Amino acid sequence: MTTPAGFYETHAELLDQAVRATTARDYWSAFPESPSKSVYGEQAAPDGERAFQALLGRPFPIEVPGAVGTVSTERSPWGLELGVSYPKADPLALVAAARAATPAWRAVGPQGRAGVAVEIIKRINARSFELAHAVQHTTGQAFVMAFQAGGPHAQDRALEAVAYALAATTRIPATSEWSKPQRGGDALRLAKTSTVVGRGVGLVIGCTTFPTWNSYPGLFASLVTGNPVIVKPHPGAVLPLAITVQICREVLAEAGQGPDLVTLAAEEPGDGVAATLATHPDVRIVDFTGSSEFGNWLEANARQAVVYTEKAGLNTVVVDSTDDYKGLLRNLAFSLSLYSGQMCTTPQNILVPLAGIETDAGHRSADEFGADLSAALDKLLGDPARAAGTLGAIANDSVLARLTEADNAASVIHPTTAVTDEHHPGATIRTPVVVRLDAADEKAYTREWFGPVSFVIATDSTEHSLRILVETVRAHGALTALVHSTSPEVLAAAREAALDAGVHLAENLTGGVFVNQTAAFSDLHGSGANPAATASLTDDYFVTGRFFTLQSRHHV
Repeated sequence: MTTPAGFYETHAELLDQAVRATTARDYWSAFPESPSKSVYGEQAAPDGERAFQALLGRPFPIEVPGAVGTVSTERSPWGLELGVSYPKADPLALVAAARAATPAWRAVGPQGRAGVAVEIIKRINARSFELAHAVQHTTGQAFVMAFQAGGPHAQDRALEAVAYALAATTRIPATSEWSKPQRGGDALRLAKTSTVVGRGVGLVIGCTTFPTWNSYPGLFASLVTGNPVIVKPHPGAVLPLAITVQICREVLAEAGQGPDLVTLAAEEPGDGVAATLATHPDVRIVDFTGSSEFGNWLEANARQAVVYTEKAGLNTVVVDSTDDYKGLLRNLAFSLSLYSGQMCTTPQNILVPLAGIETDAGHRSADEFGADLSAALDKLLGDPARAAGTLGAIANDSVLARLTEADNAASVIHPTTAVTDEHHPGATIRTPVVVRLDAADEKAYTREWFGPVSFVIATDSTEHSLRILVETVRAHGALTALVHSTSPEVLAAAREAALDAGVHLAENLTGGVFVNQTAAFSDLHGSGANPAATASLTDDYFVTGRFFTLQSRHHV
């Protein structure tokens, strides 16, 4: 058995690097994103695929407190038969088991908890290829994206949360001595201890599109701050989080801790386990990624808990002018196409002055811009094999329904088309639909169209576009905003608009960085300053609400 202190000693250097990276904000990654043999070894890919295949068509090997039967709810968007079943837990038994395991975990202290957390993350990294297949076949992501976003990028976000949690929980020293001089007598002397105490049971509610990337920050932030965690996957994407919970339980047991510090709450669709757990009086932390409807419900009803939500929103692009028109179109087309727009950061509303924009290719009207964007999408997605690798598969029927609805609009400038992948003939793959609107069509573009749906919206002017950005984001939320302009004055106005709206801003992206991607240890994901999210991944606010520091003192 390795003690938590032993795990901390093993990983102290990596933890120090991670903490420094959170303040430097430069590029830093602990886990290579390339699924290359030269990085992960000759056997990593085939071993990972075999491990994934071995899980199919049978019960998943994990113990759950109070199991009452099994559930099997996943369908691969790529057409693979999964057939994995999971134990179905009694929510009350999960909470009771979590509470029972808490005192020993609290006694471990911040460093020990951080050491155990990093050991878990390292073992998750060792199973990145297995997880990549699990993410691919539950979310519809193409394999390389599933490997990167579901593996190393998610692991970096996990480590980032650990670093923030460790820094926050060690800011106040565990022991100190207090001495107050007294006139004509001995000083008053007290010895004091400060103990980090977790808020209570944490609940992580996973999403169907990025089950690991979106769940890991809350999971590891809660663990390191002293809380047990119940992981409630989306019924359509259980396997990646089941593997994660399995690894957590193995490492916790090796560290001499109760494995029920992390448990799995699989459910049938409609069981309502998330709502039941989120409103349980002992559940004091809720992390949620998903629809605005349920996120808003959690914020209103989980009153006993601190609630961290990340929801969808109206991600907006303001186009004013550019000196790299081809680069703008190429970059924006990729942003709209990546994983079929099934990202909470994908642009939806593209605001262009009706009179047009100035570019290095000449003046382009709003309608010409729409036509040029359509052509850029066709060029990007013209080869079916390449298109499938960019688009992935449509994750569920709700996305397909929105896509079909938008494609039937009266002013479509880029209709959606089906793409066939010879390796996955059963997959539903569609190119994005782009619809031309006017600024007066608020009813359409102030609605969230999660998926491969976007709008080119003609406005009166760039000033009008910035006003729409502020108004729509403040009312409906957004995780990203992008501006294209060659004017310093417009860029300055866009920065002010983004601050007023409470949204992160990107400027003039024409190369290999895309608005819907964020880098751990440098980019903040979500702001907490508009309705799309209640906190950033990751900042101090994301971790400090998860614990208290309690003090004891006595005379020396």
